[in-house]
Amino acid sequence: METEQSLGGGGDLFAVAVPLCCLCVDCQGRMDSPGPPSERTPDTEKDGMPVSNTFGLKRFPQAIIIGVKKGGTRALLEFLRIHPDVRAVGAEPHFFDRFYDKGLEWYRNLMPRTLDGQVTMEKTPSYFVTKEAPGRICTMNCQTKLIVVVRDPVTRAVSDYTQTLSKNPGLPSFQSLALKNSSTGLIDTTWSAVRIGLYAKHLENWLQYFPLSHFLFVSGERLVSDPAGEMGRVQDFLGLKRVVSNKHFYFNQTKGFPCLKKPEGSSRPRCLGKSKGRPHPQIPTEVLQRLRDFYKPFNHRFYQLSGQDFGWD
Repeated sequence: METEQSLGGGGDLFAVAVPLCCLCVDCQGRMDSPGPPSERTPDTEKDGMPVSNTFGLKRFPQAIIIGVKKGGTRALLEFLRIHPDVRAVGAEPHFFDRFYDKGLEWYRNLMPRTLDGQVTMEKTPSYFVTKEAPGRICTMNCQTKLIVVVRDPVTRAVSDYTQTLSKNPGLPSFQSLALKNSSTGLIDTTWSAVRIGLYAKHLENWLQYFPLSHFLFVSGERLVSDPAGEMGRVQDFLGLKRVVSNKHFYFNQTKGFPCLKKPEGSSRPRCLGKSKGRPHPQIPTEVLQRLRDFYKPFNHRFYQLSGQDFGWD
C-alpha cells in the first residue's frame, strides 16, 4: 500500500518561469547584480567545459503570493513547484512585513538562483494585510505580479482559529473572540482572525500602488474542487506553459483535499503535512450566521473591486 509523504513547509528550493517583468530603473542594477564575491558562481572549468554562471543569478521575485493566511497559499505553492520553470523560496521570508530593515540586498540573497527565462517566487500570506507592504514591494519593483488566494472569510476565520487552538489548547472559545459581547452580537474586528477576512479593505490599500491587472485572485475553494482548473489560470497569469494539469492530482478522501500524484521514479504520492485538513471545532450556528451577515457587504465590495464573484453569500 502506498503511503503519503508530508511536504510541510520544507526549505527545498522550488522552480516558476515567466518572461521576466520590466524592472524599475532603480532596481535593475540590483536585480541582475551577481552579488558579493562570496556568492558569485566561480568561473571554472570542468572536463574542459566552462561552467561560469551554471547556477544562474539571485534575482528579486517577479511574482509573489501575498495572501491570505489559511486560504490555500501553501497548496498553491506546492502545486506550482511541479512546473519545471518555477523557482521559489521554501520558507516564508516575511521581508516586507517583519524584516524590511535588513535591506533589499539581504532579501535578494534569500532567493534561489535562476537562469534566464526562469521566474523567482516567494509567498508570505501576511503581506496582504500589512499596510506598508504594497508600497515597499513597489519600491522594489512596481511590475511585480501579485497572487492572492482567497476563501470564504467565515470558513477562513474558523480555520485560523483551529490552527491557533492546536498550538494553544487554552485559547478562549471562537465565539468569545469573534463577538465583542454575546448580548449585542457585535463582531470584534480587532481580532486578527476576523480582520484578515475584510478582503475589500486590504485590497483598496494595494490598489493605491498596483493596477488590478497585476493581481490574480485564486479561489481557495476551487483550488480544492478543481485544482487543475485554478492552476491553469495561475500558469496563464504568470505567462507559463500549461504544464500542471489533471494528471498531477488525485483527491484524498481522508484529508478532504487534492494531493499530488507520485512523481515518476517515486513510490509515494505527495500530500501537504498533517496540519492541513485538521477537523474544525463545532461553532454555534448563530455565531457563524452573525459572521456571514457581517462579512456580506465587504464580500460584495471585494467582488466589485476584484471583478470576480466568489459566491460566498
